[in-house]
Amino acid sequence: MFAFHFVIFGCVVTASVLKGHCMLQTTSTHSGDNFLGFDTVPDRVLDGSAVRVRYQCSRPCQLTLEVVVSVLKKTDLVVFRRKWISSVLKGHRIHQVLLRLPPSISYQLDFFNRNILDSHNMTVRACMDYFKNSSELSTFDSSRWRIFKEIQTLDLSERPSKPPPGCPSWSAQLMWRITSQHIHQCLHEPVVLDMLNFPMASSGGHFGLVHRFQPFLDRTLEKARLLAVTQPSVTLSLWIYQVESCHKQLCGIIHHVNRKNNFDSVMLQLTGTGDIVFQVRSTTGTDKAFRANTKLPLWKWIRLDCYIKGSKVMLDTVWDDETRRYVYEFQDGIYYDDTDGYFVIGGGKYLPGIHGYFGPVKYYRFGIEKIENPLDAQSTLHELDRTHCECREINKFAKSFLEEVSKDFLPSPNNKGLCTPDFIRLIHKEKKKTCTQAWSGKTQQKYVDLYQFLQRKEDEIQQGSVGIKELRAVLFEQAVAAVFSAVKAQIEIPSRSRNFLQASFCFGNHRASLFLAIVHLSGMGSQVNQQQGHVYSLIGAASNDRFALMHAGYKHINGIDGFPKDFDMAYSYYSNMGAQSVVDISKMHEETQYSLQLIYLNNEDDLKKLTPETSDAFQYLNYKAERGDAQSQKHLASLLYWGQNGLSKDIATAMKWFERSAMQMNDPTAMYDYSVLLMKGHGVKKNYTQGFWLLRKAAEMGSINALNGLGWYYEMVLKDHKSAVKYYEQAALNGSGDGIFNLGVYHLTGKIPGSPEQNESAAFQHFLNASKSGHMSASVEVARYLSTGNLEGVSQDVEKAVIILKNVCDRNGHLGFMIREALQAYLQDSRWESFVNYVLAAESGLGLAQSNTAHLCEELGLSDDCQRRYHNFSVLNHDPHPSALLKMGDYFYYSSSTQADSLSLAEQAISMYGRAALAGSPQGMYNLVVLVHEGHIFPRSINSFFNVSHRDEVHTVMEKILKRCVAIEDEELVTPCSFALLGLQMGKALRRMSQNDVQLLLAYMSLLSVIMVIIFVPLQSCLGQRNHETLRIRSARQQSGNLNQEQVSIMGTSEPVTRNQRLMQLDSQQWLPYASELVVTLSGVCLCVFWTTVLCHVL
Repeated sequence: MFAFHFVIFGCVVTASVLKGHCMLQTTSTHSGDNFLGFDTVPDRVLDGSAVRVRYQCSRPCQLTLEVVVSVLKKTDLVVFRRKWISSVLKGHRIHQVLLRLPPSISYQLDFFNRNILDSHNMTVRACMDYFKNSSELSTFDSSRWRIFKEIQTLDLSERPSKPPPGCPSWSAQLMWRITSQHIHQCLHEPVVLDMLNFPMASSGGHFGLVHRFQPFLDRTLEKARLLAVTQPSVTLSLWIYQVESCHKQLCGIIHHVNRKNNFDSVMLQLTGTGDIVFQVRSTTGTDKAFRANTKLPLWKWIRLDCYIKGSKVMLDTVWDDETRRYVYEFQDGIYYDDTDGYFVIGGGKYLPGIHGYFGPVKYYRFGIEKIENPLDAQSTLHELDRTHCECREINKFAKSFLEEVSKDFLPSPNNKGLCTPDFIRLIHKEKKKTCTQAWSGKTQQKYVDLYQFLQRKEDEIQQGSVGIKELRAVLFEQAVAAVFSAVKAQIEIPSRSRNFLQASFCFGNHRASLFLAIVHLSGMGSQVNQQQGHVYSLIGAASNDRFALMHAGYKHINGIDGFPKDFDMAYSYYSNMGAQSVVDISKMHEETQYSLQLIYLNNEDDLKKLTPETSDAFQYLNYKAERGDAQSQKHLASLLYWGQNGLSKDIATAMKWFERSAMQMNDPTAMYDYSVLLMKGHGVKKNYTQGFWLLRKAAEMGSINALNGLGWYYEMVLKDHKSAVKYYEQAALNGSGDGIFNLGVYHLTGKIPGSPEQNESAAFQHFLNASKSGHMSASVEVARYLSTGNLEGVSQDVEKAVIILKNVCDRNGHLGFMIREALQAYLQDSRWESFVNYVLAAESGLGLAQSNTAHLCEELGLSDDCQRRYHNFSVLNHDPHPSALLKMGDYFYYSSSTQADSLSLAEQAISMYGRAALAGSPQGMYNLVVLVHEGHIFPRSINSFFNVSHRDEVHTVMEKILKRCVAIEDEELVTPCSFALLGLQMGKALRRMSQNDVQLLLAYMSLLSVIMVIIFVPLQSCLGQRNHETLRIRSARQQSGNLNQEQVSIMGTSEPVTRNQRLMQLDSQQWLPYASELVVTLSGVCLCVFWTTVLCHVL
């Protein structure tokens, strides 16, 4: 018994010692002469509580005290931190710290403390480390000595109230009391997600739809998700349609990339034989996979249903109403965390996608027994299948016809091109050689328009001058000409033209598929059919056509023409086009690429900038270049090399001027340009020696681009990375976008001498800085990082990524070539060809083309809907042209007076005019003044731009806007804004004068004087004419009177005339002119004084 008690006592003592040792590890730690521990820590931490830390350092050290809490959305949230440095080397020291906690975790919810945090646990921790320098401060995890203690948290109801800093108003306190007890409802968090609702085209490249899943906000759901990480129960259902078999080792259907950029659960990949490879990450950290012998067919919609339950996987494939199930169970459990990283539907950075289409994709985060993901019989997906089926028939029919025509056969006597059937040969007992058609009569009748066209081309086909490639171009040209005629006549497009367009795109001309999409989406010569328009748009995008990709991406950015607004979908298309643009920029010297020139057809100044070879400006430039002017030689070389200002490319002549300009050794820019061409061999034989020599000379003369060129030479030719980085850094420090980008590539690949490790964060910063200067490759890289948000410190921002990529795509050289073709056709009065090219570019999202298309719609007399459509597209862009904003503003303004929803239309007019004004348009500002005068109220953005307050009166607002308008207008011209401002200021001056009695009297006197002048001047003129007539009559009478007087004197009689009567007649003739002159003089004086007073008020 005694032994038993002794054993029990020993166990208790041992447990006590072990417990004390464990407690010591949390509240104190020591090593040699160094010690760290808590002297006192309160059980409950309140604001102002004191914590005493005991410590000892053998040399200068830094100490940190922190208070850390855990809340719903974040763990280890530091709410208090205090640091100090101790230089005392011996003896224990005690440092007291008063905790100053934020009100959100210290006090109750009240009027002044509305944002509170419900903390689950609280920890006070301290750390100590040797002090190094101010730039290398230690953190808690990196410190040598660490201690912590968990303390009790206060419930929300137990927290004290915060002393009020002031007294709220009665109304504010009342509203607070009403709303403070309101129970906020949790947002509905779906566990079944539609990852894809609208069909997505996949071209088979490294581009797809990126999707990230966030943790649940609901605690119960999030807890269930975390528990299922090692025991997953998820279901995935998706539709796919293959156009071609996988040409790579594996093609991605859907895959998961974690935050470490490694593949994770789950991955569905397709082989070249149609089998599916299912790959997962096991709980042991290894990758596991199995291959299902599915043999998926082409040209069929196939549904893939994937069930994951623990370590078991079930895969169902469904097509032609038949389900095939494949079951596999892994030995280890499956690790599945859908919030770690991102998912990609289709191709991604590390895996190409399938070539075809994706239909609806549903994801069940907690699994489901029965999947509901049907395919609508009337959906776009079935229309896609039908269109592809027709294309296969058309291609088969055309190839058979070409093969038959190419053979030695006997044509029919009635129909040239038809072989004589066997039964006719037997009836007529013909012994001549016949042939059997490879197509049926039904097929021939179905495609009769194409058949008749091929018959007309039979001779050329026999000669070998016409094949499928030539046919698709000729069919497109003929169809477009007929379409334009129908649109101009406002009649329906003939079915023959539609058939030609369909045959053209089936033969591989995807410009025809884009044009068909435009016809159906815009109602150009037909009824609007959005479903059919979507089909042709998707077919073009799946074929990797540049303009079709931009078209689909642009529609998804703005959510127009029945396309859902979806930046993830837009990114999948623009990322493909952006990658192509990066490749295209290296081939910009080719004839099929031109740099984009901003020439607006409604701007005469833009058209005058063009300098064709026959223009005086070009001849003068050529004359100066021949005379040896280096700047003229360089400018002429650049114009001819890039094909600018309406000139065609002439590489040979451009190289002559590049060489002559560079060899003068005066202009480092010319020397750099020629050296690059020498090294790349564009238009001249490669010569690294001379190119390097010119690069060095240009760099010595201060060319920043030459520094980057030297870096490229050392990297690519000499393989001297140390020297390459040196020159790249010099170029980057001087603002070279190429230099900054090249440094980013070095950081990304880890080739920087001295630091061989990859540094994605540094690479991203370099790419971001280079993209700000317009570097295309850097912009594409930045967009990729923003789309995934997988780099630490970079949040996902798909919208910004899409905007960046769209700016890159708008600068594509092939798009510039199309715009040049449209402009040249316009200058040559070929309006229909110009319209077709502009409308193709406009539907691809280019603002310049949209404005010019709207102008052509107006010039060609097409429907108002045509103008409105492309002006509306233009204003949807990030930086629209002011003319389009004004046009749409006019439309909304004049529609507001005739439609019921006039208020909303007026608001849209204000928005359009406001955006035009913000872009610097005087007309937009003038229109805003008109709207202000009508009593409309502006949004805050417009008011802040014009420095307008809501307290300002109407006339004050109008004056501020007009002053801004006059300031940006041409000072030499009299403009509507200047007239309006003058009238406004005159009215303001008159109102001020009316408030002063003397000035008001002066105004009345001026008005009276004007009235008197108006009365007296015509009266004086009238009386003057009357006096002149009276004098003439009097003169005649006087002559007659003299004669009579002579007669009377002879007779001895006379009639006396008194002197007073004559004086009265004289006064009556002269007083009126004197009075008129006096009135005019007084009026002039009054008016001078009046206008002087008015000008004083105005100025």
